[in-house]
This record gives sequence, structure tokens and C-alpha cells, in this order.
Amino acid sequence: MTGKSHDEEAFEAYIEQGLLDGEYEQVDSDEFDAGRGLFPDVLVSFVKETQPERWQQLETAYKGNARQRFLQELTSALETRGTLELLRHGLRTTGTTIKLAFFQPNTRKNPEVQKQYEANRLGVTRQLHYSPTDPTLSIDLVLSVNGIPVATAELKNPATGQTVVDAKQQYMQDRDPGDPVLKFKRGALVHFAVDTNEVEYTTELNRDDTYFLPFNKGYNGGAGNPPNEDGHRTAYLWEEVWAKDSWMEILQRFIHIDEEEIRKNGIKVDEEETMIFPRYHQLECVRQLVTASKENGGGEDYLIQHSTGSGKSKSIAWLVHRLVSLHNDADEAVYDGVVVVTDRTILDEQLRNTIYELDHKTGVVHAIKGEQGSKSQELAEAIEAGKPVIITTLQTFPHVIEHAKRLPERDYAVVVDEAHSSQSGEMAHEMKQILSGIDIDEDDDTEDLILKSAETRGNQENLSFFAFTATPKGKTLEAFGTIPEGSDKPEPFHLYSMRQAIEEGFILDVLQNYTTYETFYNIAKVIEEDPQVPQKKAVKAVSKFLKLHPHNIAQKVEIVVEHFREHTQNKIGGKAKAMIVTSSRVHAVRYKKAIDKYIEKNGYNLSALVAFSGTVEDDGFEYTEPGMNDGIKESELPSKFDTTEYQVLVVADKYQTGFDQPLLHTMYVDKKLSGIQAVQTLSRLNRTHPGKEDTFVLDFENDREDIFDAFQPYYEKTTIDETTDPQHIYQLESELNAFQIYTKHEVDQFAEAFFSPKNKGTEQAHAKLSSHIQPARDRYMVADEETQDEFRSKLRSFLRLYKFQSQVVSYADTTLEKLYTFGRFLYKELPRDSRESRVEFNDELALQYYRLEKSDEGGIEIGSGGGSVSVPNETGTGSQEDDEVELSTIVEKVNEELGTDFTQADQLFLDQLKEDALDDDHLRRSAQVNSRENFALEFDDALTEMFIDRMDQNQELFAKFMDNEEVQKVITNHLRQRVYEESQAANS
Repeated sequence: MTGKSHDEEAFEAYIEQGLLDGEYEQVDSDEFDAGRGLFPDVLVSFVKETQPERWQQLETAYKGNARQRFLQELTSALETRGTLELLRHGLRTTGTTIKLAFFQPNTRKNPEVQKQYEANRLGVTRQLHYSPTDPTLSIDLVLSVNGIPVATAELKNPATGQTVVDAKQQYMQDRDPGDPVLKFKRGALVHFAVDTNEVEYTTELNRDDTYFLPFNKGYNGGAGNPPNEDGHRTAYLWEEVWAKDSWMEILQRFIHIDEEEIRKNGIKVDEEETMIFPRYHQLECVRQLVTASKENGGGEDYLIQHSTGSGKSKSIAWLVHRLVSLHNDADEAVYDGVVVVTDRTILDEQLRNTIYELDHKTGVVHAIKGEQGSKSQELAEAIEAGKPVIITTLQTFPHVIEHAKRLPERDYAVVVDEAHSSQSGEMAHEMKQILSGIDIDEDDDTEDLILKSAETRGNQENLSFFAFTATPKGKTLEAFGTIPEGSDKPEPFHLYSMRQAIEEGFILDVLQNYTTYETFYNIAKVIEEDPQVPQKKAVKAVSKFLKLHPHNIAQKVEIVVEHFREHTQNKIGGKAKAMIVTSSRVHAVRYKKAIDKYIEKNGYNLSALVAFSGTVEDDGFEYTEPGMNDGIKESELPSKFDTTEYQVLVVADKYQTGFDQPLLHTMYVDKKLSGIQAVQTLSRLNRTHPGKEDTFVLDFENDREDIFDAFQPYYEKTTIDETTDPQHIYQLESELNAFQIYTKHEVDQFAEAFFSPKNKGTEQAHAKLSSHIQPARDRYMVADEETQDEFRSKLRSFLRLYKFQSQVVSYADTTLEKLYTFGRFLYKELPRDSRESRVEFNDELALQYYRLEKSDEGGIEIGSGGGSVSVPNETGTGSQEDDEVELSTIVEKVNEELGTDFTQADQLFLDQLKEDALDDDHLRRSAQVNSRENFALEFDDALTEMFIDRMDQNQELFAKFMDNEEVQKVITNHLRQRVYEESQAANS
């Protein structure tokens, strides 16, 4: 490269000197063989010095021409096998294997291996003239290991007006990807674009299609790098990452090649390879967890808050690979095995392939599939057999308890993918019970066993949890979080925030185009009676009536379909897809039917799928997901939705978490969302895809403020607003005791029977436990309704809070443990309140007025500074009594809450129009002899005339009717239906 500025040369020299001050040596560009892409003298010298006997074998085999033949064979092997594999596994030739690099062993028991590692020669070359065809071309910086280039770097100094962007452009426009040192797999493994502020890298040069990834530490919760008082912001690259031990570990344990099959019509037609180099946060996270594990051993929990787009599956694979072979400073294995708990089946294959690619070992990963029988049995046997890595699901893991009574003393790492409350509660307790191998001694009395049970709810010295999640709940933070020095509140052990992922371009900001709609209704009670109904349940039932009303769904479907056709369908090169989020399975069924009907009516070239579990009964019919999707099996739905045949997916509590569809561009929300559910649901849109530059949300149910409040705690580092107060559980215990529903003696008797080893798993034992519960149940049954409500609610609060708090607070309190065990059984025996029956309205109500109105649009900006989540600190306030009120009062209340502006004068005016229509002999006879559809042809025109005749009586409503198509449609439908039905009734 010519014309370099002084400032850029100074930056280059500064980096070189930093490496030379470490354990690098300077290798001159003149020593480079551009045709072979090697530094031959350095390489041959390394082999001769570290493997003299093997070099002599080459000399003998090649009769004095060893150097030439060795370089020739190595050049050929680089073309076929690649740099990474040869560095890791050596060059096989003439019956021997020539090692091209030596890596640090897992232990230091063999001094000779350590000596070989120290013999590695790390080189740095400035201005490498790399091209076999143009000797004037040069690369700013090249790193080599034993004469083999492994990394290149183009350096820019913003002081000269050039940045990392210019370095990337140089790679894409001025570098030939076919040159040996730049060729994918065959040449250097990674190429860095570096300036004084930022670093980006790529593992494959491909002209304008080259894809660079940021390699920055992150700053202030977002992208970039923090200020560095001692030098450049990017100094960590050469001072830390390229340092010998770090760099050799990256080459040995991190870089690997992913292979992905390219299929057409189910047939493999090609295979695509990708060189994976860790992003900075992945490298830092794994290394910090490894260091903490070596120092702390078992019994420590770690929460890793990594956003979607962080590459969690890769981070987990690298971590598992390190934990399997991890030894402490005393050269003892830290863990005897690793259990990976995940619901993502793809993680099994990724783990297996990554570990094989790194170590060339098979049989390390054992996935629990239940192909030969019970999954729980297979899992128990795998743990007892000492399988190094076991992958199981959240659903399967607790069943181990049934099959594994005890285990020898072993240390386990449990890596939990997407940890939430289910892992921090009872599941974690069950996992700890199994893996800790609790022994029951013959002389253990009941009190000892209760104490042991209580202790297992705290930390186990032989068990460490590594919990990965993008959206930690307060429970998860307190159960797995780390308390920093000088603080009393737990934090994530490692953070890669949503904000950083967005700013670095790994996910999209799903809140940048957010439109909300408001719905205005008016309903009426159409029965003469005015029954007393429970207020809270009735309000919910009226809301359900409105939500499922055919007119409501039809209006929203029209908005959704027309919006999709006009704004979404042509996005992402015409491949864009949409999801409709509904509030219930019945809601989803009706949406799917309405969409199909609307599409067919208008002749649109669109197709929708629906996703819900089980069988749904609606209007006397039964619906299933496969039945509504033309026979597509549930397991096949994601792949079918991925085809060009389907554009819209209607969901009810499915595919709102973990669903990875990069073509998903738009979401239509008709469900109340809050907290984690809102973040996880809307985040289905955030996957990037070529041509996907934006996303869109149209929300019928939620306010922008609610969505802001949901996302704020997870945008940067998540914290909790208040830590658990251990005294809350004692307060609940005291309040429960005060009801005098049970006695201390009954609780003690129950606990003695429950924890006695003699009574485990027998019918007699169950009968005995039941007998100790009955007195409390009898007292509950004769108590008044208010006492029953309060006791049941308070007991539920106690059980929930103790189940959680015992994970994070070491109570080791036999009294609490006994009450918890007794309470769990008693709660199941308490009959549910007969007043909890469902309230539903159908024929009792009528929809009289309906209006959908866009209320707001634009981006929802999440500010920096983060937010906090809460932990359960229930004090058992008891349930509030659901007062009974008249149905008419409920209707009035709902109308008021929904913001209708439909007045009584309007209603009177419409009633007069209805009477006019009924008095019209022609219209009345038409209703009696025609179908609804044919009657509509006459009635709709007549209604406009009637409105004009009476316009002076209600000019405001007349104006709405004439100017607003939506109002006109609602009023016409309403009046037409009333006139038709009353005319039919008069004729019968």
C-alpha cells in the first residue's frame, strides 16, 4: 500500500510494539512466500526445533528433499483441509504427523507438553506484500503462528479522516479473496478492520458481499467502546485478545466451522460452510464464567443476560466445551458432568457439531430423546453412567426424581437455556435434589430428614447453575444473580443488552413503527330481566362478548388484511410475513375463519395458518389446528409457514416465544400484553434478514405507555427494585396460624408421616397423610365464606413465596418446611369457591355501536438508564369479595370504560328509524319472504332515505351516518338485523 500517512504509520507501529513487548516476534515481509501464503523459514525452523525426530523421518523418506516436499504437501493440504484443521490436528505425511502448533493442555501434569506450548512462535508483520501477482499490494498487519498467517488487519486513524468504515471498504474493494493468504479456510482465519475507536471483523472476504461483525466491548449499555485513560479505546484488541495465551486459546477452543445443508424440495443440493469467530461479549462471557468456576468450584449460580441476537447457542456451546474439561489450579476436574436444559432441539446438533469440530471427539454429547423408552429413565441412566454432556428438556428433567434415588458425590454444571421462573422455583429444587445425591442414613430421624430437605432448597456445594436469558424476571435475578461488592441487590453476572444488540445491528428495534388503535363500543341489555351478577367476572364476560363479537373481528380482519396487502406484502422482496396475536383459542379460531372468508370474498392471493393447542369448541363445532390448516401437522407448521404459500400466521399462546422466523415483518396485536410477555411476543419481529430494514406493529389492545413500561427494564441491564425480605414468610406463617384452621400438632404429625422412610410410596402412607389433613379441611368447611376466601388466598401466597424464597434465602427452618409440606397437601384438598363459576353473556347483550379509530403512530423510544423488575413479596392480602350488581350496571360501566360517545338521544333516534321501517308494508313483506342477503339490497337504500327524512331531528348523528362509512355500516347492519328479525317474528 502506498501513500500512507504518518499518523496511520504511527498507529501501526504502536500496535506492533505492543505485541513485540509481549511474546511476539517481528517477521519481515521479505520472508513471506506469497504463492504458498506462508513464512517458510519460520515454519520449517519451528518443526525442526520442536519435532527433530519427525523431521528426520521426512529427511529419510524424501532423501534430502524434505523442506521442498514438506512445503509442497502442506500447501496442498491447506487447499483441501484448511488452516484451522491443520493447526489443530497437524499434517499427516510419510507415516507420521507433523504438529504445526502446540496448545495448552487441560492440566499441567505433563511438563513436556507445557514446554512444547511455550515453543510456539507468534509473529507480527507490518506491510505484508501478500499478492503473488502484484508485489505493490500490502496489508497493514498480519499475525502468524509458526509461520502460518492466522489473522490480517487493516488499520485506520480517524485523525487522518479515515475510520473502520474505510478499512472495511478496502477489504471489499481492493483485496482479492482468491489470494492464498486471503482465501477462505485456506488462508488467514479472520480479518480485522481497526481504528482507534472501533473494531470489526470478518472470516470470509467476498467482495461487496463481505459481512463484517462488530468486535467491540460495548459502552454505556450500548455499542462502541469505553474511553481508555491509558491509550486507544481499541487497545484491548492487541493488549488482551491478541496476547499469546488468549490468542492460542481462541485458535484452540473457539474458532470453528459451521456446516449448513442447502436443501430444495427436501433434497440436499449443497453445503455451506461458515467460519465462526467469537464476538467480544461471547469471548469475555465464557472466559469470565470459566475463571469464576475454577475459583469458586460447585455451588455457585450465574445469570447471563444476553439479548436475542447475542448468539446464545454459540456461547452455550463454547461454555459447555470448556466446562467439560475444566481443571482448577490443583489440576482437579471442576465438574464431573454438564447437564444442558433447553427446549431448543437445534442446540443438540449444534453442541455435538461444535465439540466434534473443536476436539474431533464423538460420543461426548448425549441427548435425551426417549427413542428406546422413557425419557426420564434414559436421563437417570445417563447421569449415573457419567455421560460428559447431557441435553434434556425443561419438561423431562423433573422426572429424574422417580428413577434416581441416590448418586455418588459428583460435581455438576447445569446450563439452562432461557432461564425463567420455572427454573428458579420448584424445578431447580427437584434438579438439586437429584444431582446432589442426598443419602438417607439409618439413624436419621424425622427432624434430620426435614432439615436435609430444607437445606436442599438452598445452594448445593456440588451444583452450579449457568442460566442464560434475554429477559430475566425478578425471581430469576434473585435466584441466580450475582451481588456486586458494596451492593445488596443481585445483578446479571454478564450482560449483552438489547440496546447493544440493536445498535450493533444484530436485531431490529421492533418499536420504531408502532401504531395503536382504539375501539369504541356501545352495548345494550336486551333481556327484560336485570339479573344480579358478580361484578368482576361480569365485566370480564362482557369484554369477552365484545372481543369475540363477529362484527368486531370482521372489522379488524378488514384492517389487518388490507394493511398487509398495501404495506407489508411487498416488503423483503415480496417475502414478508405477518403474525396476528389473539387473546384466546376461540379468538384465534374466529380470526382464522374471518380471514379466510374475507380473502375468498375479495379474491386475494393470500393464505393464512392458525396455531393453537388442543381442541376448541365454538358455536357447537369442534376445531383443531391441523383441521383448520388443511391437514398440516402441528410439527410441520413452522416449515410450512416458511414457504411462499403462506403469508399470515394467527396464534393463540403459541409461537410467541422462541419462534425464529426472519421473514416475519409485521405483527397485529389483539391481546393485552405486559411485562416479559410483551417483550417476548413483540421480539418475534426482531430477527434480521437481507432486505428487512424495518418492522411494523399494529396494536388494537395496548397503550404505547404499557409497551414502553414492558421494554424499559430489559433494554439495558435488568435490576430488581427490592430484594426479598425473609421476614415476609414469617409474617404469612403467623397470619395463617391465627386462623386456627390447623394445629401445630397436626402439622408435626403430618410431617413425621411424610418424611418417614418407612412410609414412602405406599397406599397406607397416602391414607395416613390424608387422615392428618382431614381435621383442618373439616374446620375450613364450616368456616364462613369470608374466612374461607382469606385463608385459601393466604395459604396460596405462603406456598408460592416459600417455594421461591427458599431458593434464595437459607432458612434451614424445620417449622417452615413442615408447614410448606403440610400446606401443599391441604391446599389441594380445599374445595374451590362455588362462586368461581364462569359468567358468560350471549343472547343477553347486543352490540349497538362500534367504531375503530387510529389513536397514535410512530416510534416508541426507550431511554437509557434501564429499569427494574420486582420479586414476589406477597404478604397475603386475601381476595377481594366480588360484589354482585345488576347486569344493566355492568353494561353501563363497560360502555363508560370503552369510551363510547353513543348517546341516549342517538338510541331513541335509531329506534324511531326502526319503527319507520316496520311500518313500511313493502319493507316488512320483503323481510318476510326474502333471505337476509336479498332483503339487504332493498333495506340499505331505504334506510338512507329514512335518514334524510328525519335529518332535522338529529343532525349530528345524520352527519356521522353520511360522512363516516364505518358508522354507516354499523348502524345499517344493526337496524337491518332488528327489522328483519322482528318482521319474521310477526309473520310466524
